Amino acid sequence: MYAFSYYRAQSLDDAARHLASDSEAKILAGGQTLLPALKQRLAHPSEVIDLGGLAELSGIREEGDAIVVGAMTPHGAVAASELVKARIPALAALAESIGDPQVRNRGTIGGSIANNDPAADYPAGLVGLGATVRTNRREIAADDFFTGMFETALDEGEIITAVSFPVPQRAGYAKFPNPASRYAIVGVMAAQGPAGTRVAVTGAGPCVFRVAAMEEALARDFSPAALDDITVPADDLNADIHASAEYRAHLVTVMAKRAVAAATG
Repeated sequence: MYAFSYYRAQSLDDAARHLASDSEAKILAGGQTLLPALKQRLAHPSEVIDLGGLAELSGIREEGDAIVVGAMTPHGAVAASELVKARIPALAALAESIGDPQVRNRGTIGGSIANNDPAADYPAGLVGLGATVRTNRREIAADDFFTGMFETALDEGEIITAVSFPVPQRAGYAKFPNPASRYAIVGVMAAQGPAGTRVAVTGAGPCVFRVAAMEEALARDFSPAALDDITVPADDLNADIHASAEYRAHLVTVMAKRAVAAATG
């Protein structure tokens, strides 16, 4: 681990000022990605700005027909929330599927989406549910937020404050997890609601993506059978020691059917 300065932010504005004053500084949320990177000397920030003391960035609340989750809310809190389970049970199921209890109790939704790991669960949840990412400067539609592998639309010095999820008519999440890490080899969120009929895929490609053919079929008939003849090309999908691109392409359809079954069951 390289030497760095540690600063515990006193407010969101305080964190933003520190971040703006040093281009080499990094935000610390749950630390599930940053701390291992520091230990392995894969990251060398000049300063780590800890948001852990900012109660304003935590918690889950209902705003009209949306559920708003603070950026510093742990995955475990989302999974256990009676409000989330009642209004968007697919989101609670997604959060429950992340990692193990230790990861779920430390990792945060804001940290996860800011990192945008190609195998993370939340990107599929945000895009599949048509969520909006709130920052200290603006609001960004989930479709525009995730821009590439480990890349997002966040500007320099911009801090995620919350995610707003419109309550869907129905939604389901299914994933084929890596048995060791629990990251998604392929994960699919299928939903119908205010954002329309949406199918979002994580794990299969360099970044979360939607499958238009599946969305069109489900808009006509929201059932697993509607996806029987739809396949996803293996071109440009991820391939590694865990699964080939062709296998991931096959899993997209399988997981999409399971997600629709979960949504309708």
